[in-house]
Amino acid sequence: MIERDQRLSLDTAAARTLATTTKSAPQTSEISPRWLLRVLPWVDVPGGTYRVNRRLTYPVGGGRVSFTGAGARLGVVPPSLTELPPLRGYTDVPVLETLAGLFEQRAYASGEVIVRAGDPAGGLLLVAHGKVAVRQAGPYGGSVVRATLSAGDHAGADLPAAGDGLPAPDARWPVTLQARTTTCTVLFLPWAAFRTVAGRSPSLEAQLARHRARPGGPRTRHGEAAIEVAAGHTGEPVLPGTFADYDPGPREYPLSVSQAVLRVHTRVADLFGEPMDQTEEQLRLTIEAVRESQERELLNNPDFGLLHNADPGQRITTRTGPPTPDDLDELLCRRKKSRYLLAHPAAIAAFGRQCNRRGVLPEPVDVGGRAVPAWRGVPILPCDKIPISRHGTTSILVLRTGEADQGVVGLRQTGLPGEREPGLSVRHTGVDARAIASYLVSAYYSAAVLVPDALGVLDDVELCETGVTP
Repeated sequence: MIERDQRLSLDTAAARTLATTTKSAPQTSEISPRWLLRVLPWVDVPGGTYRVNRRLTYPVGGGRVSFTGAGARLGVVPPSLTELPPLRGYTDVPVLETLAGLFEQRAYASGEVIVRAGDPAGGLLLVAHGKVAVRQAGPYGGSVVRATLSAGDHAGADLPAAGDGLPAPDARWPVTLQARTTTCTVLFLPWAAFRTVAGRSPSLEAQLARHRARPGGPRTRHGEAAIEVAAGHTGEPVLPGTFADYDPGPREYPLSVSQAVLRVHTRVADLFGEPMDQTEEQLRLTIEAVRESQERELLNNPDFGLLHNADPGQRITTRTGPPTPDDLDELLCRRKKSRYLLAHPAAIAAFGRQCNRRGVLPEPVDVGGRAVPAWRGVPILPCDKIPISRHGTTSILVLRTGEADQGVVGLRQTGLPGEREPGLSVRHTGVDARAIASYLVSAYYSAAVLVPDALGVLDDVELCETGVTP
């Protein structure tokens, strides 16, 4: 009789000493789809620098002012005041600090009117916190929302100017500004106080004189120097002479680099190269990490990253908080031939919730053999490298791509020594005294926005609705 615990055959633990295992290649969670690297048209830059030539554009300011806070008290960061049209290019920091100290902080509840159309425009308004609706009388009565201002935006600096370059004393608000969020904080600087500082500062007076003297010739609605064209005429009138003026200081984009030095001990490479080549697997994982760094830099680099290079006129904010179909429509209508929307996966999910609430079903489109969500036929591509702020907000980008369409292009140099992939090289740098072989992995790249409306950004995209726990 066979005992219950007596084996009748070889057990699996013993059998494995004579068997081999089927192995996978090393896996990593860092690899993402890298849609931005896929869809950008890449321009070869043999000289290492790419120059973007444009027609002459008259700078008018219009960027965003920055703020600093201590508790409930908010203040203006003085150097950021140069984003205002009258102060563009001004460098006298003590005077900027004086102006920053004159702003008065005001708070408004949701729905409260900040200024009303027709009221005297007695000062400059900076939105420090919250959102402000810009309302204007509609053609059939009532009012319509023409725009939404958010933190950093300003109002009042573009009103008709007097002889000193500042808005005239009798200027009036052409629109109504109304708080849209629960609490809206604005900073207010009376023009009278501004003029007092200017009267005591020769450098500020000179700055305002330069502001008045800036080229004011014919320009297009995009701010470019106009090309005079005659149309609709009859007979033999004298046709206008014209030329296309060029920007005298075109921007240049030098190639940036992401690099890593891979070290592999020769004993490992020699003795443990089967069934997989250890050096090749190490290089594969390192190249993946370099490519991830490349996409991150293309979005977030403060010099050439797309999030930092959008024109102020192409940055808008959400009307309420979460991204809605209305917000994406506003983003798309500001440019022709929008090719791609780029958003964090959490932002895509938030947009999907808003579509579900409205009973809207966005039709997917095919991109590179994969079905992706889309809005108005424009693919919405996920990118987890778009940052999410500590307040739970992010941004959505829209791009027109390609040199032929004056869009956004990627820059790289091909034909590098030891090139493994376009724009990426692997160079063996030798073996040291410890028998460790080193390989330098380098990727050279940048991105250029050929004209301002090629890139748009929807800011202040809330991922969770107010009062709703994620």
